[in-house]
This record gives sequence, structure tokens and C-alpha cells, in this order.
Amino acid sequence: MKIAYLDKEHSLNKVLKYQKSSNSNIKILFISLWDHYSTELVKKLKDKCNDKGGTLYVVDSFEMPHSFVIFNTSKVPHLISIRGGRLTSEDYLPRIYKDLHIE
Repeated sequence: MKIAYLDKEHSLNKVLKYQKSSNSNIKILFISLWDHYSTELVKKLKDKCNDKGGTLYVVDSFEMPHSFVIFNTSKVPHLISIRGGRLTSEDYLPRIYKDLHIE
């Protein structure tokens, strides 16, 4: 899975607009640099990173605090998966690890 860090709300809006028009599968991970679990998750993702299996978009609370309102994110890490027209929201850490295929 390739990791793409988003740094502007405009970038996230572009991703969401593209997903809506193409009906593709995307994953968005909301994190905080001050959260231990978020930083550990990102480290593990970087170690596992490859170009297969799509893109994981990472949104940081410091760079894009207003984007957290879009999906009502109050806990981090928070994984949003959009498959077709179906949205899944997950903030339970073991399930996030399972969904991202991290041991």
C-alpha cells in the first residue's frame, strides 16, 4: 500500500471528489503527531510500505485540523474506508491494524 500524506483541506476534497466520480476504493487515516498509537501505526506502515494495493491517505491533526470535522473524528487513529458508495469508520486500534494488514 502506498502512503500519501495530505497537507491541505483542498487535497482531501480532491480525493473525495475523485472517489465520488470514479466510485473507487480509498482509505483515509486520521492521526495526531502527539498520539503514541498514531505514531507507532505510521512507523509500522512505513516499514510495510510498497506500491501494491492502492493508496492510504494520511491526514494529520496539526496540518489539517478542520478536516477532522468531515467524518466526525474525535479519536485518533481513525480509519475511514470508502468502497464504492459504502463508508466504514473505524477507531478501534486492533481492527485498524487488521484492516491495514499489519501484525
